[in-house]
Amino acid sequence: MGMSSAATVATNFLTHIIESDLSEGRVAGVVTRFPPEPNGYLHFGHAKSICLNFGLAQRYGGRCHLRLDDTNPATEDDEYVQSIEQSVRWLGFDWGEHHHFASDYFEQLYRFAEALILAGHAYVDSQSTEDLRRRRGSLTEPGEDSPFRARSANESLELFRRMRAGEFPDGTHVLRARIDMAAPNMNLRDPLLYRIRHVAHHRTGNTWCIYPLYDYAHPLSDAIEGISHSICTLEFEDHRPLYDWLVDRVRELGLLPHPTRPHQYEFSRLNLTYIVLSKRKLIELIEKKVVSGWDDPRMPTLVGAQRRGYPAEGFRRFVEQSGVSKSDGWIDYSVLEGSMRDVLNEQAPRRVAVLDPLELIIENMPEGETVECTVVNHPQRPELGSRTMPFERRLWIEREDFQAEPQKGFFRLAPGARVRLKYAFVAECTGFDADADGRVTQVRARIFEDSRSGTPGADLYKVKGNLHWVAQRHAVDLEVRQYDRLFSVPIPGARREGDGPEVERSFLDDLNPHSIEVLQAYGEPALAQAKAAEPLQFERHGYFVVDARDSRPGALVFNRTVGLKDTWQG
Repeated sequence: MGMSSAATVATNFLTHIIESDLSEGRVAGVVTRFPPEPNGYLHFGHAKSICLNFGLAQRYGGRCHLRLDDTNPATEDDEYVQSIEQSVRWLGFDWGEHHHFASDYFEQLYRFAEALILAGHAYVDSQSTEDLRRRRGSLTEPGEDSPFRARSANESLELFRRMRAGEFPDGTHVLRARIDMAAPNMNLRDPLLYRIRHVAHHRTGNTWCIYPLYDYAHPLSDAIEGISHSICTLEFEDHRPLYDWLVDRVRELGLLPHPTRPHQYEFSRLNLTYIVLSKRKLIELIEKKVVSGWDDPRMPTLVGAQRRGYPAEGFRRFVEQSGVSKSDGWIDYSVLEGSMRDVLNEQAPRRVAVLDPLELIIENMPEGETVECTVVNHPQRPELGSRTMPFERRLWIEREDFQAEPQKGFFRLAPGARVRLKYAFVAECTGFDADADGRVTQVRARIFEDSRSGTPGADLYKVKGNLHWVAQRHAVDLEVRQYDRLFSVPIPGARREGDGPEVERSFLDDLNPHSIEVLQAYGEPALAQAKAAEPLQFERHGYFVVDARDSRPGALVFNRTVGLKDTWQG
């Protein structure tokens, strides 16, 4: 798939490693993978990993596998599998024939486990969960050997086979690696490899009642697939010695198809201000009905981003521009919004909508008369052509574009003031009406017929104000959802200066009460043909997209994607 500049990744430590590996002949080619667990919807952090893994493979003429690490059937579902596949494709990437599941290798992984038992590298442990936890030790104290650690290979193998046969209830036995209970790295303290789970799997059904742990299946799946560069986030750095140990032991037994061991490289995860990426917190937002679901446009999920109208290319640009490093740091959300805005400015046709309508009457224009005004669809893209907008006696304008008593520097409509009604005529305000509370209900004006845009003499009228408008009789009714950031502070739930030790903060304490505002608005006639997933710029207001879930024919709902500029005050 051709991807222009977004197909490459900004120079970073990974590109240096890969170029060195290729030039020195340590690898024959680049094979990466994106290995999510199908237990939820992908979020913005996953977008970084997707763009990085697929982008590096493209850059160096290699391939990237999509592999679903489905080793925990209690939390996995085909719904998540389909959503993951759709999100990767939406971001502009394709895995070709290399779509894999950890469950593809269940039989192979089981054979590896039997071989590890026979070689003395693994044993069946029959301790309770509480005893397993107690004997593991701590960061400052070594663990204790299990009383079952000295079990013979034959006894462990017999028990393991009976575990597979379904003879034992959940929690009765586990398979552990025999490494070192005193290791400073707690991941090497005889980690669990298999556990009993009498739960149906989304792909294998009830074929299995024992399932490999992620830390066992993950590195061995990499090795089976011949992954050259296993790229992951920094929290897995301490797991790398275990991954290497497992792959080396299985390779020594002559059971792996590829001669080289995948090497893991860690990069800093995405830390964006004003959002949370913890799956637990995202689920809490849904369960407490703070948001409407995983695809709520305020959620930092890729399904939410699509519904909000974020362009896929915006994510690719953001990842390219923000780079990759090994040190954790925070990126302001405005940087992501800027990437989205840059792409939308290039792509989005322009349309006119009035979000806070106030009636404007053109007094010197007869009722029923219509003037068709020509409007370009994109000022920098003439190939997108133009359209017409009807101009009539009764218009809608923005309420903020009129002041009965204008402030200094206010160049829009006011008694006696002149403005240009964009694409049409210069108008002069002749009066207004207000209700008993002083709220303006109607503005009146007259137009100068020789001031029409594009006609001789139009340049005789020098005005500073330029207002957009919609003809009432032809207006399309719109529901407009103005979305903003879900949280009002950069790091939701963080302690603040002055908080005493007794203060406990929740990320929910920092919700932005103005993260959504629903408006009843009017749009120009062309908006009746707007389609889902096609970005549009509402002039002066920002970028919007038709809500694919809630819109109906004749009842369009538009989601605000991002403003024309960063106006967030925090």
